[in-house]
Amino acid sequence: QVQLVESGGGLVQPGGSLRLSCAASGSILKINAMGWYRQAPGKERELVAAIGGSTNVADSVKGRFTISRDNAKNTVYLQMNSLKPEDTAVYYCNAGVIETSSGIGRYLELWGQGTLVTVSS
Repeated sequence: QVQLVESGGGLVQPGGSLRLSCAASGSILKINAMGWYRQAPGKERELVAAIGGSTNVADSVKGRFTISRDNAKNTVYLQMNSLKPEDTAVYYCNAGVIETSSGIGRYLELWGQGTLVTVSS
């Protein structure tokens, strides 16, 4: 079974830092883009950052968050610095993968289970 497993959320004070990790596992032939979305209470899910052929970072986190990827480990990271209370949300990992569990490559869009980031004093 192909899946994304996230880690690294938690409670942090304003101005602090956290690093999120998301590892893809299973019968994966190739991973296209990987990224992070977030959803705050009462709000829609929004893109935070994505990395594939290029990198896309939301204006609201530009200069504070950095997305990176380790292709050998099928893992994407989100380094979050200078965190603000408005960054509080559930963060979801997303990836477009080609998996081969059936013997034939097929494209899947995967979502992680979500990890809660709370920025509060």
